[in-house]
Amino acid sequence: MAAIDASKLTTLRFEQTGHVGRLTLARPDTLNAFTVEMWSEMRALGAALLADPGDLRALVVIGEGRAFSSGIDTSVFTDNAAARDSAESGSAESDAVVTGALGPMGEGADDDPVAATILGAQDAYTWLAEVPFATIAAVRGYALGAGLQLALACDLRVVARGTKLGLLEFKYGIIPDLGGTQRLPRLVGAGKAKELIFTAAKFDADDAERLGIAERVVSDEELDEEAFALARVIAAQPPLAVQGAKRAVEAAGSGLSVREGLRVEATAQAVCLRSDDMKEAITAFIEGREPVYQGR
Repeated sequence: MAAIDASKLTTLRFEQTGHVGRLTLARPDTLNAFTVEMWSEMRALGAALLADPGDLRALVVIGEGRAFSSGIDTSVFTDNAAARDSAESGSAESDAVVTGALGPMGEGADDDPVAATILGAQDAYTWLAEVPFATIAAVRGYALGAGLQLALACDLRVVARGTKLGLLEFKYGIIPDLGGTQRLPRLVGAGKAKELIFTAAKFDADDAERLGIAERVVSDEELDEEAFALARVIAAQPPLAVQGAKRAVEAAGSGLSVREGLRVEATAQAVCLRSDDMKEAITAFIEGREPVYQGR
């Protein structure tokens, strides 16, 4: 993996077995609540995997302990009282303090330094939708606020019964700003997304499945097995086809017209038709064996 040494991660763990990766949120004592350091490590890992995914074909994101993530660690707000006091004055200096407290700016720079910082924090999640392999959130216990927004950034969600989910940002006087306002409507529709966000509603795994947020609901005991079994099934598929289908399906929810989406679909199919993987699929079918794909 390029550009990052996984052994140096302190709030996360990254491991890979064969073509399947495991990304573990590793702050169980805080129910894996997000800190600036955690976002920074997520963003660095994502940048490395975007630059060089290697032979990774599926990634499971899971929380250590009894929760996926309870959301934002309130220390992000309380550890910098000076920033809050200065912010009330609306000074440029206060913006710089808040920016420093929340972390470095991302690539999507903005004239407002706080907005630029938020854009940088969003990068910690956005890569999960952009990498050329499938990403699966294995969710148990709690997926609240920033935790639910992380799950929403993944391609698929497997949720354990008994899990509590919700975007609770209004309780802090803020909005979901890590992709929640963009990804939730694509799953549940604009009206339902507004209702869930405006009321800071909590809902359970069965509600998540009914709303289209959870693709699978399983018992807590089955969560790990089910999530990784799904990852292995996807990892066994032709990688170029997974990559192309992921992009084409994302295009359908991005505001493109059907005709524009069809072009994305056709472009992805052209890659598959020219690939060695397609030849391998046909040869394996004729020979009555399982295909072995190389992603080329």
